[in-house]
Amino acid sequence: MSDIVKYEQHDAVAVITLHRPEAMNSFNTELRADLAAALQRAHDDESVRVVVLTGEGRTFSAGADLKAGIDKDVSEILQVEYRPVQEAIADMPKPVIAAIPGSAAGIGLSIALNCDLLIMADNAFMLSPFTTISLVPDGGMNWMLVQQLGYRRAFQLSIESERVAADRCVELGLANRAVPAEELQSAALSWAQQLAQRAPLSLAATKKVMRFAANNDWGSAYDMEAQLQGELLDSDDNKEGIQAFFEKRAPSFTGK
Repeated sequence: MSDIVKYEQHDAVAVITLHRPEAMNSFNTELRADLAAALQRAHDDESVRVVVLTGEGRTFSAGADLKAGIDKDVSEILQVEYRPVQEAIADMPKPVIAAIPGSAAGIGLSIALNCDLLIMADNAFMLSPFTTISLVPDGGMNWMLVQQLGYRRAFQLSIESERVAADRCVELGLANRAVPAEELQSAALSWAQQLAQRAPLSLAATKKVMRFAANNDWGSAYDMEAQLQGELLDSDDNKEGIQAFFEKRAPSFTGK
């Protein structure tokens, strides 16, 4: 992994930072590969319970690096280089929080929207600019925007390349929170550290079934809930949570 992706750990929280500020953290081949590697590292590290994904400087990511050009088939890039990043976020058995400074645009927005939770600087915005250069939203953005906004609002936002301000993103449900820009990183880390105190098995199971529910019917989601509940019941953490409830103290979860 090169220095264009920074990886830091604060107790049980891994902070992954896109670090091409001179290029507005736009994605080239190296950044795609290094981000996938950083996400895999967080996945494999049992001491990590929550991940924060953010960008260095004045933006989260401006999307693909158009200045670098495209030296291979774009379909191949999307399937072979971007898709592993998106699947790593979706399949991670830990919450991934996107912390957005400045802006998230293009496929940078796709990656941000794929995260489980999203916090923005109050001066930040989201932008799907694809129609301005005669392209289609990619990186899974079409599915995510339609899921989160409904077809008409998603279509309008995309074809008009609307800049959606942070407070409007919260109102629409695209973001969970907006905070003063100077507080973004500390607020994201604080939020992650709070979540890291919760039961890891429960967080992983809830993420799994809710992502499944987005693509499946009620009955299938119900069946998965029942199966997961059976697996979680009587785990060490379940016993600890119940004991802490009766003893009126904060639980100490181990992920077992």
